[in-house]
Amino acid sequence: MAAQTKVAVIYYSATGTTYQMAQAVCEAAGDAGADVRLRKVRELAPDEAIRSNSGWEAHRLETQDVPEAMLDDLAWADVVIFGAPTRYGIIAAQLKQFIDTSGPLWAQGALANKVYSGFTSTGTLHGGQETTLTSLFNVFYHWGGIVVTPGYTDTSQFIAGNPYGASHTSNNGEIAPDSVALEACALTARRAVQIGTALKAGMGG
Repeated sequence: MAAQTKVAVIYYSATGTTYQMAQAVCEAAGDAGADVRLRKVRELAPDEAIRSNSGWEAHRLETQDVPEAMLDDLAWADVVIFGAPTRYGIIAAQLKQFIDTSGPLWAQGALANKVYSGFTSTGTLHGGQETTLTSLFNVFYHWGGIVVTPGYTDTSQFIAGNPYGASHTSNNGEIAPDSVALEACALTARRAVQIGTALKAGMGG
């Protein structure tokens, strides 16, 4: 029997929107037969800033038991799906900081030939969803990874409208991910697992 495809879902979320999307990604990946790890990246903001926002503080407490991402999670996974809200059209610093620690694995070639994908959220419409995802993909190209996107491979994507990855407009955290965004998350996960599994089989994994 072939070994399960291993999927690491690594995310950053301040008030919970991206966390909800990460949960949808995990659920779909698990339903597709993968062994899934959900990991959050380390928070960089000072406690004072977090306490000043009730939603931010509440979400920190809600997810206090979610393990923090480690480099071992990248090494372990066949498929890595990253999620973060946008900050000025690129990924949040918390996720970028984690990615910046990956140099030792990259130097060993340990990040090559894995499947990578992403999802994001913005506070406003046209707030940088596409640029956030495509800038994240630049990392994967450096790693020698295989980038998998939802594209327009399902009719639901003609409603979601973002071929680069799952995305959602939260109105600055006031609107939770809807069924369109969550289905885009699920489609992203299913495609990543499908292609990751095919590659794993082809490599004799």
